[in-house]
Parts: sequence; C-alpha cells; structure tokens
Amino acid sequence: MSISFDNIFGVHSRALNLRNKRAEILAGNLANADTPGYKAQDMDFKAAMDQALRNQNGGSGTNLAKTNQKHIAGSALMPDGTRVFRESLQPDTGDGNTVDVSVERMAYMENSIDYQTTLTFLNGKISNLRRVLSGE
Repeated sequence: MSISFDNIFGVHSRALNLRNKRAEILAGNLANADTPGYKAQDMDFKAAMDQALRNQNGGSGTNLAKTNQKHIAGSALMPDGTRVFRESLQPDTGDGNTVDVSVERMAYMENSIDYQTTLTFLNGKISNLRRVLSGE
C-alpha cells in the first residue's frame, strides 16, 4: 500500500512552497530598494494556490513530466500569471524605483506569519501520523 503525501498533507505542502517563493520575491524588493528603475514585485498568492490545486487535481497547466513510476509528481513552484508588479504608494522619487520599504517589510512579516502557520499545520499532521504509526 502506497502513501500519497498529497492526501496526507493536502494543500499545506503547496502553500509552504508558494510562501517560500513569495518570501524570495519580497526579499528581492528590499534588496533593491535603492536600485534606480527597479519595479517592486509580489505574487498573487490566491491565483498561484488555485493553479497549484488545479495541477494537483489533474488539471492542465505547468505539471512536470513524471517519466518514472518512482518520481514524485509535482508542478512548478510559481505558475504563470502569478507574479505582479506592485503600484507605488509614494510619490515618484525621480529614479523610477517603486519599492516602499515599509510596505515591503509589512508584506514580508505577514508572509512570514503565514509561513509559520502553515508549518504548524504540517507539524500537527506529522505528529498525528507518528501517533498512528506507533499505535497510540
């Protein structure tokens, strides 16, 4: 009998991957806060999650080819159409940079909290599996 991690962990494993990718994007914005012409980016998390779920459920999209039965099925971390450019909330500084450091920090912290929440859910599922496997 094989175990399907998609059935066990559900949406949380995909959410964790997407939260990680969003953290990379937001960190890139902070790193480029002083780069002339840099446009702040973000991820449409809901669209990315919807696409990941469609791919998981056999929909068409960016599924990776599974060429061997032992390969783990998967999809691209960030589906097409989910990266967006953030509109600047501050007046134009003249250099074309749209990064607002306070907005980026808040988005990064919010994403970090969501990441930790997802980890908590996954840890709970793993704890339950351990209890079941040990016969408790």
